Amino acid sequence: MMDNNFKVNMNEYLPLRDVVFNTLRQAILKGELAPGERLMEIQLAEKLGVSRTPIREAIRKLELEGLVLMIPRKGAEVAKISEKSLRDVLEVRRSLEELAIELACERMEAEDLRRLEQCQENFCRAIRSGSPMEMAESDEAFHDVIYQSTGNEKLVQMLNNLREQMYRYRLEYIKDADKRQVLMVEHEHILSALKVRNLAEARMAAREHIDNQEITILKNLKEQENDVQRKVSGRRKMFFLSAGEGKIWKRRILRSVIWQGKSSLKKSTGTSAAGTTVMTSGRWQSIWA
Repeated sequence: MMDNNFKVNMNEYLPLRDVVFNTLRQAILKGELAPGERLMEIQLAEKLGVSRTPIREAIRKLELEGLVLMIPRKGAEVAKISEKSLRDVLEVRRSLEELAIELACERMEAEDLRRLEQCQENFCRAIRSGSPMEMAESDEAFHDVIYQSTGNEKLVQMLNNLREQMYRYRLEYIKDADKRQVLMVEHEHILSALKVRNLAEARMAAREHIDNQEITILKNLKEQENDVQRKVSGRRKMFFLSAGEGKIWKRRILRSVIWQGKSSLKKSTGTSAAGTTVMTSGRWQSIWA
């Protein structure tokens, strides 16, 4: 599955191993390298135009971050989204987002509101286009305007650090086409509450927005897990059916051989001149005293 569009950025003033690490990390967070996808050193090295050494070092660092799993006798693969990591990230985001909403409701200026309205228009346009990446980026831009309007640089920095981890979950949420219209309505509720500086309404809308995201992603993860289990169960059933059919055929062949042997025995046994019973046909040779 190495037909992705991510590229290494050689303009960064960093050691090559760090450049490769950042490139692969962003590809995983943005979904360009999908959960469960194998990371083949040779193919990645050819794609990024580097040797296998920085690829190997980058994969080790990604494993330490929990973005990559090393599987014995199989190699490296992109880590799947776990329920625990999802809940941990959204728990932090819920608290920081509520604080951001509270400060934005108090400090947001007319220009911030105008930019927020523009971001909402862009988000609606992205939903109509159907591009998950475009939707994720415009969704991110909408929330960024709220964060920036707080005027709290430390809070913005913390939310930006969390944003990279959120990107995977954001894409997973947006993949569900049925929820895209709901997302658009939720943004409208947040925007409307901020316009009239209704803190209680804005806080409730933001919390509902994150709660729905958690519910949807957990449902998707459960469905993916069930699909995998069904496939494994199907393969196991086919294996046992094949094994059972094999046993049936073996029994049939054995019965056939035994029957043919008995039939042949009746037809071909005789008495030699010496009085000894012998086989006189087929593979058996007559025995004469």
